[in-house]
Amino acid sequence: MDHRIVEEISNPAPRQVIDFLEYSWECSECGSQTVSRHPDCPPGGRLGKNVLVQATLMKFQERLPHRKVCEALERTYGLQVTPATVLDVTRRVGGWLQPEYMRILRRIRFAEVVYVDETGARVDGVRYWIWVFTTRSDTLIVIRKGRGKRVLGEILGDDFRGVIVCDGWRSYPNFTGRIQRCWARLLREARYLAEHVDEARPLSEALHELYRRLNVASMDRPPPGEAARLAEEARALMEAWAGRPYEAGELRRFAAKMLNGLGHWFTFLTVPGVEATNNRAERALRELVVQRKIMGCFRNGKGTLICETVMTVLSTWKQQGRDLPQTLGEALNR
Repeated sequence: MDHRIVEEISNPAPRQVIDFLEYSWECSECGSQTVSRHPDCPPGGRLGKNVLVQATLMKFQERLPHRKVCEALERTYGLQVTPATVLDVTRRVGGWLQPEYMRILRRIRFAEVVYVDETGARVDGVRYWIWVFTTRSDTLIVIRKGRGKRVLGEILGDDFRGVIVCDGWRSYPNFTGRIQRCWARLLREARYLAEHVDEARPLSEALHELYRRLNVASMDRPPPGEAARLAEEARALMEAWAGRPYEAGELRRFAAKMLNGLGHWFTFLTVPGVEATNNRAERALRELVVQRKIMGCFRNGKGTLICETVMTVLSTWKQQGRDLPQTLGEALNR
C-alpha cells in the first residue's frame, strides 16, 4: 500500500442572494436620520462586499481587463456582470477608500525620507505622468499632467523638510536642496559607457569602487564628523574624475551630469536612514508600468482617480504585509 499526497481546492461556492434589513430612524426634533445596516451590506448597489473585494483585486492585482473580470466572476461564481458594472464597482471602492488614501498622503508628507520616481502615461491621448512617492511603509501614487515641481509641492507641501531620493530630473533640485541622487542609475550609465567607449572604462571602475567603499562605510554608521569627512573626500575624488579632459562627447556629457549633482551624491553618508539608490521607487513604479502596457491608456480623469486611489491603498497594504482580501473587506465595512 502506497501513499499519494495531493493538494486540492474546493469548488467555488455559488453566488448567494441575501435580503438585508435596514432600520432607519428620523429625529423629530432636528430632522437628522440614522440608518442601521449589517456590516456585510455595502452602502450602495446590488453587489455584496465579497463581490466588490474580488472584482477590485482581479482588476488591480491580477491585472485583468474589465471583460476578463466579468468572465472570471461568471466562471467561478456564476455571477453575470458587465464591464461597465466592473468599472462602477472599482469607482465605488475607490470612493470608499478615499479616507485611507488621505491618511497615506499625510504620512508621506511628514516622512523623513521619501523615494520618488515618475513615468509617462496617456490619458485620452494626452501625455500625463504617473508619480510614485514611497517610504519604508507607505506608497502613494498620483497621476498628473505635469512633471514639474508643482506636483512635488502639491503632494509633499511647500514646507517639506525631509530628504528626497530621486533621479537627476531638474524638478527635484528646483523644489528642495535635500536630495540624494540615485547611484544605481549613475553606475548603470557608467557601465554602459564603458562597454561602448574604451575611454570610459577607468571612470566606470573608479565610480564602482567608490560606491562599494562608501556603501560599506555607511553600513557601519560612522559618527557625524567622520561621515562628513568621507563625503568631502568622495566629493573631491568625483570632481577630479569628472573634470578630466575627455574626448568622447557622450563621456563629456556624463561627466557634466556628475558635476551638476555633485552636492547630492553623498547625502546617504551624512543623513541617517537615507539609501544611496532609488530602487524603492523603481520597484513601486514597476507594477504601474506593467498595468500601463496592459491598458494602453486611461480613457478619462475618472479612470486615473480610480487607479491612483486603489493602487495606493493596495500597494501600501501589501508593503505592510497585510492580507489584502481581509483588509479590503474590513475597510469596506467601515
